[in-house]
Amino acid sequence: MLNFIKKKIALIWAKKHLKETRNFKKNALEDQEKLLISLVKTAEKTLFGRERNFEEIKDIPTFQSQVQVADYEDLKPYIEKIKRGQSNILWPEIPEYFAKTSGTTSGSKYIPISKEGMPFQIAAAQSAIFHYIAEKNNADFVSGKMIFLQGSPELEEINGIKTGRLSGIVAHHIPNYLQKNRLPSLKTNLIEDWETKVDQIVKETEKQNMTLISGIPPWLIMYFEKLIERNGKKITDLFPNLQLIITGGVNFEPYREKMNDLLGKKVDTIQTFPASEGFFAFQDDYQKEGLLLLTNHGIFYEFIPLEEYGRSDSAQRRTRLTLKDIELNKDYALILTTNSGLWAYSIGDVVRFISKDPYRILVSGRTKHFTSAFGEHVIAFEVEEAMKATVEKFPAQITEFHLAPQVNPAEGLPYHEWFIEFEKEPENLDDFRKNLDEELRKRNTYYDDLIAGNVLQPLIITKLKKNAFQDYAKSEGKLGGQNKIPRLANDRKIGDFLENFKSEHP
Repeated sequence: MLNFIKKKIALIWAKKHLKETRNFKKNALEDQEKLLISLVKTAEKTLFGRERNFEEIKDIPTFQSQVQVADYEDLKPYIEKIKRGQSNILWPEIPEYFAKTSGTTSGSKYIPISKEGMPFQIAAAQSAIFHYIAEKNNADFVSGKMIFLQGSPELEEINGIKTGRLSGIVAHHIPNYLQKNRLPSLKTNLIEDWETKVDQIVKETEKQNMTLISGIPPWLIMYFEKLIERNGKKITDLFPNLQLIITGGVNFEPYREKMNDLLGKKVDTIQTFPASEGFFAFQDDYQKEGLLLLTNHGIFYEFIPLEEYGRSDSAQRRTRLTLKDIELNKDYALILTTNSGLWAYSIGDVVRFISKDPYRILVSGRTKHFTSAFGEHVIAFEVEEAMKATVEKFPAQITEFHLAPQVNPAEGLPYHEWFIEFEKEPENLDDFRKNLDEELRKRNTYYDDLIAGNVLQPLIITKLKKNAFQDYAKSEGKLGGQNKIPRLANDRKIGDFLENFKSEHP
């Protein structure tokens, strides 16, 4: 009876929520402009606001002329002041949290999250679930057990600011109605070593009625493989009531076939786009491609055409577009201004709009993850789509892959080297290789020109042993959590490591 009531209430909440979201989908442009002016007004008296004359800013063009696009290194001097206990630096008072992440040239990043910013992180995740429930007209999963994968919820303090991984911070804000059904235990969540942690999660969950599982695809695959290894059953046989998978952080498509194989049958999937800097988008219709951009969640967005973002002349001359200016099916570097004190902040993600009514995006890559050793500027979206099209034509299962340029081969022309860990190889690897090259040529005219002009030879595939990518992640101390291995690079750092894991089979 209790479960019936829970499901009924969830359905009522979801449908009410959907009605409330219609306004923001229609009023995105207006909401965005109002939001920016409100953010600027709020931060007028901060150090950053005083230095950039925020009191003069009454519209978007003035903001763009007075606030330059910044990355973490640009904002770091301000963040260091906050870490030393100073207030009113980027945002009024001090942040509620620092989300600590790895990934810059100078070590860890400390991303401020204000007391105004944190509720939007939670609200966006809830909204994603409510949209699914309303669309499906089914809330059965609320009566079962759920995993929300997270880092350790243990937080340290830096001058009164609670600091830790975003997923660990979020753990402290999961609503009460989900807490009782949530796994794994706190003791398991506190385990630092990733493999040990996953083994323990397997033990805690394998006999449970799992109905919702959330995590990034590489983690899900690792978790599912360990479950299958221990129990000898596909995941939907082990968890017959598994209804929903929530994923984010990377493009799901290249993992879809492998996931479906491990699952045994189709399970509904929602893709999301969260980060320490904010929760930007989620799949509002689980049956349709694209993520709904959250335009009323405390974040003002700007977009720089990708071809301009990467150029070496003055950053000041790069075009900064707002929502009203964007074009469909074009790649843009994502720039954020947030209610946690990030101002015109380049997060490093690349997005592509597939709809303007409402505004829906695909995450198409990272500004720093591309291959352009020969001037081709191939991005993640292009290699992922090329791989997807090839796998459809020549069936195979891919665990993971990485593209690196080979500029100085021992003999012959340079080439793109694709390091691929196959779960299941295609029947004819050479046909697969030729098709993959053709698909990439279709998607990138510069690459096509280089092949046609005999500057490059067609791509070469290097097959890898099982767990090669896990071993690479482990060597970098980045196994698990929200860590992702880049699908492509402009150098051979990852490629040279993977060379040691070539498959012995021809």
